Amino acid sequence: MPRILLVEDEAAIAETVLYALRTEGFEARHCLTGGDALRSARGESFDLALLDVGLPDIGGFALCRELRRNRSADGRELPVIFLTAHDAEAERILGLEIGADDYVTKPFSPRELVARVRAVLRRGQGSGFAANTNGFEHDAEGHRIRYRGQFLDLTRYEYGLLAALLQRPGAVLSRAQLMDRVWGDALESGDRTIDTHIKTLRAKLRVVVPDEDPIRTHRGLGYSLEG
Repeated sequence: MPRILLVEDEAAIAETVLYALRTEGFEARHCLTGGDALRSARGESFDLALLDVGLPDIGGFALCRELRRNRSADGRELPVIFLTAHDAEAERILGLEIGADDYVTKPFSPRELVARVRAVLRRGQGSGFAANTNGFEHDAEGHRIRYRGQFLDLTRYEYGLLAALLQRPGAVLSRAQLMDRVWGDALESGDRTIDTHIKTLRAKLRVVVPDEDPIRTHRGLGYSLEG
C-alpha cells in the first residue's frame, strides 16, 4: 500500500486530501509544518510527498531538497507534487527545475489530485529508465537521470546537456549543437553559458563518484560523454 506524506498547514484542505487518499487505498501521514515532516521522514519511509509551497516554517522548495537528501536504500528519489495557492509561471518553473514530478494549483479537485498521485507513482516504478553507458540511466519521459544508482538533482539546462550527451555516447557535440538542442532560441546565451553549466554538472557527478569524470572536453570542438 503506497504511503503518502502530506505537508499542508491549512486544516480544511488537509482533511479533504486525507479523506480522498485514504478512500482510494493510500496510507497518508499529515504534517502541519516542514519541521514535522522532516522528523517523520527520519523515522518512516514514504512513496510520495505532497508539499504545500507556502508553509509557515520551511518553504516547500527548501523542504523538497531536505527530504531528498535522504535517499532510499534502492536509490529511488522521493517523488514530489507541489501544492500552491499561486498560479505564477515563474514559481511553477522553479518547482519543476528543482525536480518536482507535478504541480497542482489551489483550489483543486481531490479526485484529480489522487489521479495525479497515481500517475506519478506509476512513472516512478522504474520501467521508464533505459540503461546507458558509464553508469547512467535515463528516464526521458520523466526527465530524470540516475548515475551509479543515484538520482541527480539537475536544473533544466543541466538535464538538457546531459540528456543530449547521453543520446550519442562517445560522439563529440559542438557548443553550437548543444546550444541549439538545449537553449533553442535563447539569444542571450553563448559558449560561456555552456561551459558554466558543464562545470556545475561535473561537480554534481563528482559528488556521486569523486574519482570519475565521464564528460570529456575536446578543445576547439566541444564535449562528449565516455562511450
